[in-house]
Amino acid sequence: MKSWQQVFQKWSTFQNLDVSLKAKLDEIETNNQALEDAFYKELTFGTGGMRGILGPGVNRMNIYTVRKAVNGLANYLLANRVNVKDRGVVIAYDSRYMSKEFAVEVAKVLGYYGIRTHVFESLRPTPILSFAVRYLGSVAGVMITASHNPPEYNGFKVYNETGGQIVPEEAEKIIASIKETDDELSVPYLELEQLTAKRLITWVGKEVDNAYLERLAQISRLDSVALNQEKELKIVYTPLHGTGLELVTRGLAQLHFPNVHVVEDQAIPDPAFSTVESPNPEEHQAFSRAIALGKQVNADILLGTDPDADRLGVAVKTKGGEYQVLTGNQLGSLLLDYILKRNDPVVYQNARMIKTVVTTELGRAIANSYKVETIDTLTGFKYIGEKINQFTSTGETFVFGYEESYGYLISSFVREKDAIQAAVMAAEMASYWQKQGKTLFDALDELYGKHGYYLEGLSSLTLKGKEGGQQITNIMQAIREQPFKEIAGLKVEKVENYLSGERIVMKEDRKEKINLPRENMMKFMLEQNAWVCLRPSGTEPKIKCYFGVCGNSSEASKQKLVALQEKMDGIIAGIINQ
Repeated sequence: MKSWQQVFQKWSTFQNLDVSLKAKLDEIETNNQALEDAFYKELTFGTGGMRGILGPGVNRMNIYTVRKAVNGLANYLLANRVNVKDRGVVIAYDSRYMSKEFAVEVAKVLGYYGIRTHVFESLRPTPILSFAVRYLGSVAGVMITASHNPPEYNGFKVYNETGGQIVPEEAEKIIASIKETDDELSVPYLELEQLTAKRLITWVGKEVDNAYLERLAQISRLDSVALNQEKELKIVYTPLHGTGLELVTRGLAQLHFPNVHVVEDQAIPDPAFSTVESPNPEEHQAFSRAIALGKQVNADILLGTDPDADRLGVAVKTKGGEYQVLTGNQLGSLLLDYILKRNDPVVYQNARMIKTVVTTELGRAIANSYKVETIDTLTGFKYIGEKINQFTSTGETFVFGYEESYGYLISSFVREKDAIQAAVMAAEMASYWQKQGKTLFDALDELYGKHGYYLEGLSSLTLKGKEGGQQITNIMQAIREQPFKEIAGLKVEKVENYLSGERIVMKEDRKEKINLPRENMMKFMLEQNAWVCLRPSGTEPKIKCYFGVCGNSSEASKQKLVALQEKMDGIIAGIINQ
């Protein structure tokens, strides 16, 4: 194994190194700490792709690390898929630094192998890439995005022929193929002019957008009369300097929402995301300008999509006239209830709602009330997409899918979380309740009153370096070897060990198989509809602890949640300090 100094030396003496990367390398040439971080390991290609800081080095996103990943992908596709060269690969990109340049690099490497590419002529949301793969009949898709990471990041996500993110089995084979490429600096490729001359690249325009919008119009739960009426709802929308503007506004226009006000200084694609601390609609600060505009125009609802428009945040005006951002669990539960309320009951016999194991149990309660079955998956929308694909052979019907981290899917013509679908449906839902004289908070209170006051929380602990990684390992090992029997006074009813694939039913001392992929996670199902789930990161020394409770009042739920969080924080701190 080469030392980081040897890898740096290889880069610094490479005669044809990209000029801009060479200049940045020269800037840090005397900074050993910066050099080591850039060269001590290769950028991790995980279960969906890779993501990292832009710059020179094998631990950075640059044209060479992208080329190496694509080289592995090309060889994987040629070995494992049929008619690869003609079906080709769809490539899309968002508003980040180097996004279009990386998209072209993907095409250049694939072109070397004779694989055709369909590259969008301008930036597009991630759900459009997912849709395009199936619409164009392609063998795979690549999305250049770092989602809502800080501006200095970019990423590379791979989609399979179903339009869903690659699943672990596919990722393992792609990773193995990538590792067969020894030298990232010498990956073969064609120049753009050669791709054009050989007709190996097609620039995609509005055709895919228009086809997507036709399908988007069909997700409405309104009858034809209501659909074609102008809606009174006043909407403020921010794309947070990303890709969502055109398709979200066109989608709302199709449903006849004339009162849409866009946050103009956040409508401009800006890789610096200069008006927000973080372009993440999960964080309330991202709504500050939308809130200001909302107060100015007296908006009923605020919509915000992240840079690649796969996540949606929604804020609603309270009775006090302030705007409050709904949690991902709350918005997902509201959408689920509205969709089932307005659906044809005939579909319920085989209908399935899909959520992740760390998403609120309120969703299950709502689905049960409509006699709809709930399916749990591991965290990550790729598993929801994979499950939808299986429905084509099982005869089950997908009605809704969501995760707590602001990802929602209403219709399966996309196989990825889709903030465009979610934005249009959230507006329709808010308009529906407005006609009943209610806000979304009123609708949420009704759900709590009917099903119980479900409340969720999250604790996240990040440690440092190799030692921190070992501490995270120790935490999971200690809890796995001596699982809890009670937490904060609540008895453990079931223990779910996703690494071993077993569920222990405590009262009966019985083991069951968990039919999910193996992952380093533990979940404890407690009495009174409470639960705790621990999930360490696979790429950094970080562990997340998710909590869910249900009480007969808002205050009772808050007290239970605080007690659970304090108890688990104390247990984790105790293991670290041993």
